[in-house]
Amino acid sequence: PVVAMSSTCPGLYCGRMMVNGSVEGECGVCPRGERANIQKVCEACTESPELYDWLYLGFMALLPLVLHWFFIEWYSGKKSSSALLQHVTAMLECSMSAVVTLLVTEPVGMLSIYSCRVQMLSDWYTMLYNPSPDYVNTLHCTQEAVYPLYTIVLIYYAFCLVLMMLLRPLLVKKMACGLGKSDRFKSIYAALYFFPILTVLQAFSQYYDYAFPYIILVLSLVTLAVYMSASEIQKKRLVVLFSHWLLHAYGIISISRLDKLEQDIPLLALVPGPALFYIATAKFTEPSRILSEGGNGH
Repeated sequence: PVVAMSSTCPGLYCGRMMVNGSVEGECGVCPRGERANIQKVCEACTESPELYDWLYLGFMALLPLVLHWFFIEWYSGKKSSSALLQHVTAMLECSMSAVVTLLVTEPVGMLSIYSCRVQMLSDWYTMLYNPSPDYVNTLHCTQEAVYPLYTIVLIYYAFCLVLMMLLRPLLVKKMACGLGKSDRFKSIYAALYFFPILTVLQAFSQYYDYAFPYIILVLSLVTLAVYMSASEIQKKRLVVLFSHWLLHAYGIISISRLDKLEQDIPLLALVPGPALFYIATAKFTEPSRILSEGGNGH
């Protein structure tokens, strides 16, 4: 349907193209990397993402890495010498994928990106806001209004998957001598499952955008408690503890957004709190002690 006669375009995301300094054409979807402004003219997004958007992208980039590390640890076995090398390789894969993703995103060849900043929740679901000016025909203006926060994550996952398939099988085949043939590649098989799951979950990315700081804090607290209660290797426990402290700090910074540095920086002093609380109270909840006290009570 042609809506060119109307003075302004209907709907939230429809706009007209700007050609040689003049507005031309009928109302429709703006090209990728552009968004309709208040005058309903398609305008290229040239702003840099806000700190919160970078933190969101960092969270989405960390998800595959943390899952890689979890499954490598889960399937490597206690005496496997290849686990550490696999951890490093996974980090290398994700780091390279992140760099390449930034380089291929506008502006191409630079480690920065242009962004159409998130203005409202509906920006994530433009397909639900296609207007019907005459209540019969629908004007389709579905686009990535949050460019590139939606597609850049999918591109990153694709690069992660490709690099994993190129690097990891060779490494595992040469290094994982302590494991059986069926166990060697289980961490890779796990990734072949969780990458499609992460891709599907990306459809709900607007919830991550608003909730990821709280997801980080809750999950890191739960996994820290589980790991510290189950782990017996002191050196490895220290590495995991430090990693969780970094995650706690990441979550606190994401919630506070560092709007007021003099108020927000002291919050980072809370980072060791859960671990110190666990250390202080662990002796009171030791199962053997509870059982022995229960036996003495009888």
